[in-house]
Amino acid sequence: MPWILRLLAWAVGVSLLAAWSGPASARAATARIERVETPVATLQGVRVRLEWPAGADRGRLRLQAARLDAPDLGYRFANIDWQCPLQRTGEGGWQCDGPARGGGAPFRLAVSLGPEMTRAALTRGGGGVTVTRDAATPDLTRVDLTRVPLAWTQALLDQAWPEARLQGGHGDARLEVLTPPGQRLRVRGPLELHDAALDTPDGRIAAEGLDARLQLDTRFGATDEVELDGRLLAGELLYGTTYIALDRPVDLSLQARNVDSSGWAIPRLRWDDPGRLRVEGSLAFTPALALQQADLSVDAPDLAAAAAGYLTGWLGLAGLSDLQLSGRAQADVVVHEGALRQAHLALAGVRVDDPRGRFAFQDLRGDVRFSATTPVSSELAWSDGTLYGLEFGAARLPFTSRDGVLALEQDVRVETLGGEARIEQLRLRPPGPDGGLDITFGLALDSLDVGQLAQALGWPAFTGRLTGRIPQARYANDRLEFDGGLAMSLFDGTVQVSSLAMERPFGVAPTLSADIAINDLDLQSLTGVFGFGEITGALDGRIDGLRLVDWQPVAFDASLYTDRKRGVRQRISQRAVQDLSSVGDPSFASTLQAQLIGLFDDFGYARIGIACRLADEVCEMDGLGSAGAGAMQNRGFIIVQGSGLPRLTVVGYNRWVDWPTLVERLAAVGSGEIKPVVE
Repeated sequence: MPWILRLLAWAVGVSLLAAWSGPASARAATARIERVETPVATLQGVRVRLEWPAGADRGRLRLQAARLDAPDLGYRFANIDWQCPLQRTGEGGWQCDGPARGGGAPFRLAVSLGPEMTRAALTRGGGGVTVTRDAATPDLTRVDLTRVPLAWTQALLDQAWPEARLQGGHGDARLEVLTPPGQRLRVRGPLELHDAALDTPDGRIAAEGLDARLQLDTRFGATDEVELDGRLLAGELLYGTTYIALDRPVDLSLQARNVDSSGWAIPRLRWDDPGRLRVEGSLAFTPALALQQADLSVDAPDLAAAAAGYLTGWLGLAGLSDLQLSGRAQADVVVHEGALRQAHLALAGVRVDDPRGRFAFQDLRGDVRFSATTPVSSELAWSDGTLYGLEFGAARLPFTSRDGVLALEQDVRVETLGGEARIEQLRLRPPGPDGGLDITFGLALDSLDVGQLAQALGWPAFTGRLTGRIPQARYANDRLEFDGGLAMSLFDGTVQVSSLAMERPFGVAPTLSADIAINDLDLQSLTGVFGFGEITGALDGRIDGLRLVDWQPVAFDASLYTDRKRGVRQRISQRAVQDLSSVGDPSFASTLQAQLIGLFDDFGYARIGIACRLADEVCEMDGLGSAGAGAMQNRGFIIVQGSGLPRLTVVGYNRWVDWPTLVERLAAVGSGEIKPVVE
């Protein structure tokens, strides 16, 4: 907008020379000027009409222009029309003040022309621009901005950053515009922003409510250069995943350069948020503002404050928005052609705590070094921690890095649950142009106490040992997949876990999938732990296609059945019969022997079997086979097949059971809320 003022002031001077013939008796004069050129912009199709009644002390001026072009600044306007009363000011000067239009909302323009100085002032609403040009310094124009809407500068911003769109705010400035012959346009001076807002079409970059006091120095041409020094006072900033909430002043200093629209380079950057975060170094971006080069040094003396102010976007993306951090971190990062080349992370007294109980580390310390070229060694250690409620002891992780991979130099042993976990062959490849974060490792578990595991996870009081080895696990694309399996020794039998995989392990709604095989579990111990009526015998079975979302089952195909073993009695108690009845809605077979059931504490059985296929919160039930006859044959299924006298057979008739209801019934049985009833 200042460039319009300067052009109009220039045009008025030219027009007066052409239209004013001198005699006071002249009543009207008209001039047509094909083109008016200045170092800043060009007016085309200019028409000036001056009316000055005989004997009057003032006349009326009307200036029209078909087109105004300021290509270096990105301004183009059509159909400019300005009318004002014209009068002399003495000493050969003129002044004119009146309404004007120029391709937008109307504004008011006042121009004062003198032999030594030209001054133009534009006002619209509560904002205004004043342009002053001294004849003694023709290459210098002074521009004062007062509460100017930032939208007025959109065309100027387009020259440096075409994707950005100003959405609000206003500014104050006292700028100098220099146009030396043969040199680039230069704009410099103090600038204040108030409640500024901008964004890009893809939403990757945005600012909202930004207040700042800055010293600006820019040059425009084949190479655009910008220097900013000052302080950001308040507001919100977003770049990709990085979200910054400015709740206190931050010192900013940068120098940026854009050569032939090839992308922005920032050879000098300093961000200083005292006591919270300090960043120094250089950056370079592609024309689409994707990070291309970086050489940064970062210091976060207070990780708790740094996380609250700068890491919420990254932590939220990983599902860790409420993660609590403390301690100190320092880092050096080198990026070349969009790929990480060198990195060094130093930690001192760092504490990491997930309020949701997924993990925690105490006294993280040491340093980690990454190299895409020559080998480097480093080390990380902690004093203790937890993983999903499972406590583990101190560990030291020696690292080596080369060719873009960070790896453990040797296996790491960690004491946990009365046994030992061993991390093997850990290799980490950071995100880059060819893909995201990729981690591979092996895991071995040796004789972990299942009782401690059950207590930590809030399970019933299981007993046994957990042993197993996963030769390789891989984390990529927010998915953790395991090769091999885990074997648990439980209730004098074994439980084998295979096809284990996790999605978003630490993110929102983590998902786990697995297949489970059960072999020879002692039913007497098992039913005793769950508070179920006593059953003796051995249990086999499978749970295939198990899928948990946020640790709640949403799908599986389960089948559990007894396995006859030599020397093992197969008996079921009266309480167990009642509990089975309360959970699955079965009923006793209607036989003469059913009348005698209340006289016995337990019964012999030949087989027990029950199956459930869960989908859409409905469990499709089955057992040892169909029961009943005629129309009832396909409805009933045998759960307990009796043996001996009295012969007890338990039959279920409800093949579709609401899963939440079934879970409630199981919980009620385990807590003893359901009492046996003998009929």
